Amino acid sequence: MSGATPVLKPLNEQVIVITGASSGIGLTTAREAVKAGARVVVSSRNEEAIAQLERELSMGDAGQRRALAVVCDVTSEDQVRRLARTAVETFGGFDTWVNNAGVSIYGWIEEIEREDMRQLFETNFWGVVHGSLAALEHLKGRGGAIINIGSTLSDRAIPLQGIYSASKFAVRGFTDAFRMEVEKAGYPVSVTLIKPAAIDTPYVQHAKNYLPAEPNNPPPVYAPEVVASAILHCASNPERDMFAGGAGAMFSFMEKAMPRRTDHAMEATLFRQQQKDEPAEPRGDAGLYRPAGPVLEERGKYEGKVFHSSPYTAAKMNRGLVALGAGVGVGVLAATLLSHRRDDEHERDDRLH
Repeated sequence: MSGATPVLKPLNEQVIVITGASSGIGLTTAREAVKAGARVVVSSRNEEAIAQLERELSMGDAGQRRALAVVCDVTSEDQVRRLARTAVETFGGFDTWVNNAGVSIYGWIEEIEREDMRQLFETNFWGVVHGSLAALEHLKGRGGAIINIGSTLSDRAIPLQGIYSASKFAVRGFTDAFRMEVEKAGYPVSVTLIKPAAIDTPYVQHAKNYLPAEPNNPPPVYAPEVVASAILHCASNPERDMFAGGAGAMFSFMEKAMPRRTDHAMEATLFRQQQKDEPAEPRGDAGLYRPAGPVLEERGKYEGKVFHSSPYTAAKMNRGLVALGAGVGVGVLAATLLSHRRDDEHERDDRLH
């Protein structure tokens, strides 16, 4: 491998910048990082929410500042650079940068407005580009980690979230090329792509919805702590990429091993599983163009079973027994994809409207 060995500090010596920190994965990661002894710079478009989060995370610090809130819209390169400067001015620098901010759209691709597609890419793709470059400018001289939040859908697209899937494919492509260039340049920086499976966060409530029904996460669904653990592991341990949730690893395997059969299995299950049996609630543009509630909430409204751990991800972080974790993921995903396939085949071409 070209380049220098990444220089990563223990968590309790780090300053960690997290975008999209007002809910879900970003919020959970910020709270867990402070518990581990790190200092955090939390950012979001929602000024009130992150100001409240700063107060929460700084309580009981005996005068030592543990958190800083910075309002930042990652679609603006100027605002992202200001976020980096503010972190340096306040804490003297930062050690890990987590590009977590993201938005989504549910709907058939042919029905989605082009402006909405572009706005999603402004956040999900260009936000990662802006953050990665701002972080590298600071870290390349001192070492650290850049962690980009992709998705299981970085490896395998699914229907009804096609534009989101496309943006996460773009994030993977950028991150992989960026990593090689960072290594070739000899910068002591680790570049990691985290790929969460379906996670019980307010992601669904924050998504713009073109469907006639309320959107829903398809099972299996994991708790945001699974992703936060993977992120914080990668902040102090160089990793190329990591799935948060074994089901994600199996989706990727199925894409490579049997892509056409996977198409058919998803056509038979995911149209139904991503829509509740209730009409869509009014939500307008949701979080696509401006902050949306709920904020400072880690969990969403998923009504099914939520897995609070992932044997696959735990094994990957511990660098052992990965096969065991993969085996568990195989069983979970196979059951998920195939259990309702026969009942759903009559619905494959039904758009539910």
